[in-house]
Amino acid sequence: MEDTIAMLIWIGISLVALMIFLWFFPVTLWFQALISGVKISLVQLVLMRWRKVPPGTIVMAMITGTKAGLKLEANELEAHYLAKGNVPNVVNALISADKANIDLNFNMAAAIDLAGRDVFQAVQMSVNPKVINTPPVTAVAKDGIQLIAKARVTVRANIKQLVGGAGEETVLARVGEGIVSSIGSAESHKSVLENPDSISKLVLSKGLDAGTAFEILSIDIADIDIGKNIGAVLQIDQANADKNIAQARAEERRAMAVALEQEMKAKAQEARAKVIEAETEIPLAMAEAFRNGNLGVMDYYKMKNIQADTQMREEIVKQ
Repeated sequence: MEDTIAMLIWIGISLVALMIFLWFFPVTLWFQALISGVKISLVQLVLMRWRKVPPGTIVMAMITGTKAGLKLEANELEAHYLAKGNVPNVVNALISADKANIDLNFNMAAAIDLAGRDVFQAVQMSVNPKVINTPPVTAVAKDGIQLIAKARVTVRANIKQLVGGAGEETVLARVGEGIVSSIGSAESHKSVLENPDSISKLVLSKGLDAGTAFEILSIDIADIDIGKNIGAVLQIDQANADKNIAQARAEERRAMAVALEQEMKAKAQEARAKVIEAETEIPLAMAEAFRNGNLGVMDYYKMKNIQADTQMREEIVKQ
């Protein structure tokens, strides 16, 4: 019984030791690479383990590339993996580029991958162009009519500009700007509706794909709708503004007239006060004239008769 238990323990230890040995020395993986025509030594696979690089990823990538007719170096693939690159994606991109006769080497593919772009998708887009639908672009022709245009932009990836080149957002912004410029330069909206291809030709002639990661193949106007009559709206707004200005000026003149009227009333009151003040001085002047002998009794009564006659006339006028 004890011999059986000891044997089982030794078998278990042997299996664990064998698993550890095969993990550090991936003989199966090395043999698979050998029969696939990939030249890589067992020592390289062991060193990959120590550098925390999965040998299976590197070996399978090399087998795939070798079978596709590519010459790949294990050190380059390992370095790209250590730089946080996607090794299988780069190898697939190189295979697709080679089959499509696209000039793409490993260094360029690795740089594109490390730049954060999907290099395999970029190669596919170079073979099969992508159609981008622009959002509705609003522009106004010279006759004041608003037009709303939608376009389809067919682009192809420019492999050489993928590193540092602008993306789809820049292409869409430039196309929208070109559409606005071409519609705005049209004399009439009718000419744009009759010849929508004139917009495409004008936009394409501006070289909008310069500095981007794409090459614009065509710009097709999918739809054009008529919007508001912006010219009429602006004229109405201008008329309302002129009316408000005229009303403000009329109100200003009315306020000035009211102020002038109040000023004249104040001046009339002031003049009336001066008259009353002068009338109060008449008895004093008459008394002084009596004392000096310049006014007699008959002169006084004659003046009183004139005052009474004047008062009677004023009352008759008031009635």
